[in-house]
Amino acid sequence: MVARNPNFAKLPAGYLFPEINRRKKALLEKRPDARIISLGIGNTTEPLTPAVAGGLVQAAERLGTAEGYSGYGDEQGLPELRTRIAETLYQGLVSPEEITISDGSKCDIGRLQFMFGKVSVAVQDPSYPVYVDGSFIVGADTDLQRLICAPGNAFFPDLARARRADLIYFCSPNNPTGAVADREQLAALVEFARRHQSIIVFDAAYSEYITDEKLPRSIYEIPGAEETAIEVNSFSKSVGFTGVRLGWCVVPRKLKFADGTPVWQDWTRVITTLFNGASNIAQRGGLAALTEAGRRETRKLIAYYQENARIILEGLRNSGIQTFGGVNAPYIWAHFPGQKSWDVFTKILNEACVVTTPGAGFGAAGEGFLRLSAFGQRADVREAMRRLRPVLAG
Repeated sequence: MVARNPNFAKLPAGYLFPEINRRKKALLEKRPDARIISLGIGNTTEPLTPAVAGGLVQAAERLGTAEGYSGYGDEQGLPELRTRIAETLYQGLVSPEEITISDGSKCDIGRLQFMFGKVSVAVQDPSYPVYVDGSFIVGADTDLQRLICAPGNAFFPDLARARRADLIYFCSPNNPTGAVADREQLAALVEFARRHQSIIVFDAAYSEYITDEKLPRSIYEIPGAEETAIEVNSFSKSVGFTGVRLGWCVVPRKLKFADGTPVWQDWTRVITTLFNGASNIAQRGGLAALTEAGRRETRKLIAYYQENARIILEGLRNSGIQTFGGVNAPYIWAHFPGQKSWDVFTKILNEACVVTTPGAGFGAAGEGFLRLSAFGQRADVREAMRRLRPVLAG
């Protein structure tokens, strides 16, 4: 028989979100009539906006014509989409040639991990589980460095106590805490990476939720980042493409490996070898989202979820729960000191039929916290907060 890949034995017992679904299904087996409301996974709920839906429909219809049909495209993505992203979202901070279009930032993170292989890794704790699990799967050092992000340090790691790592995963606005790094903090991170010759993998999937103009949306707003950072982003949470699947990755031409090889060179090899390019239809939808009409509609969509976040924040605070995030971010980080997050999750699920996400699933520093997502229909969000009121009071 074929030997099992030993790297899978290094993984935690179960991936966070399937475990949540397992417990949800167990409740429904006992109480099949229960109406469960999810404030857990970050899955968008609102319909695609007219401009975006129109772009997708038009692209699909063109594929049904002889003159409009297209097969494989450029593995790096439609040139016009790369240009539109560079101009509209980065205002020229990066060039179109440094952007590759993909099927989502999560997939790009996995491909980056494949490219870097067995390297030393530092991650925020708590953090999105993909950074840790994906690193273990490709054989990265299991003694990865966890950079504690807690209320006591304003959810930004103490870099003075951090040791060098080849890769530093950093997410802002942060999943799960909702914290947003300011310009001074990101400058410190870039300086740390430059000093230690590390590469930052900057996850900006929620950057469109930043409405405070003083806060940076991209790592490339920081001087020197183009020599030490890769950025991944996505249309999922801003445009509602969680099911359509479209994202991008920025690998600056100035970023190099220790031997002087441009990182872009190896990244291009990975993309052209293991990926045939994002869906032609999805990319046309992305182009539609970046038109003037598409941008207006996207801002309204984001404002909808931001209002959900405000409702959740208000409800939790009125119940005496200490909260973080939820402003310039779609996630609320709720603190339950002295309690286990899975215990609080289970109590809320059983008594209120509301799904949240246990903080411990994002790392040891997440113990005692729950993540609540603003991605939901307004009536469900209001109903969830109504149900939570007596549970939290008890």
